[in-house]
Amino acid sequence: MTDANLFQLGYGLATGAQEEDKQGDSPITAACDVLNEDRHDHFIREGDSIYAGNHVIIEVVNGHGLDDETRIQNAFRKIIEVCGATLLHIHTHKFSPQGVSGVAVLSESHISVHTWPEIGYGAFDVFMCGDAKPWLAVDVLKEAFGTQDVRTKSLRRGEGLITEVVAA
Repeated sequence: MTDANLFQLGYGLATGAQEEDKQGDSPITAACDVLNEDRHDHFIREGDSIYAGNHVIIEVVNGHGLDDETRIQNAFRKIIEVCGATLLHIHTHKFSPQGVSGVAVLSESHISVHTWPEIGYGAFDVFMCGDAKPWLAVDVLKEAFGTQDVRTKSLRRGEGLITEVVAA
C-alpha cells in the first residue's frame, strides 16, 4: 500500500483520536468536558434533558438532480451554512450508471446521503451536536432538489447518558 493510500485510510494522521484511549478520567470530569460550550460538538441541555445531538433522517422524494455530485456537494455546503455547522471534509462518489453516495464530516458530526435518481429518491442523514440546527436542512434540500415531498424523522442521540446529577 502506498503512503497516499494509507493517508486516505487515515493512518499516520495526527487526529487526536488516541486521546480516547487514556484511562483515569472520572465520569464527572468527562461529563463536564462534553458539556463545555466552547466545543463545537458539546452536548445539548434542553429542559430536563441532556443529549449528544439531533439526528434528522430526511427522505427526498420526487427529487431532481440526485445524480449530480456537484449539486449534492453544494447542497451539503448550503446545509452547513444555514444550520450553523463547521465543515471539515466532503467526500462523494458517483456510481455508474447512476447514484451518488457522500458524506460531509463536520466538527458537530456529519451529513450523509445515498441516492437513487432513477426513482427521484435521496436518503439523507443530518446529525449535529452543539448549537447547530439540523432541522433547517429540510428547506435546503427541498430547494436543491426541486421537490416539496421531503419526509423526516428525528431523534436525540445519546439521551440519558449524562444525568443532571453527573453534569452538575
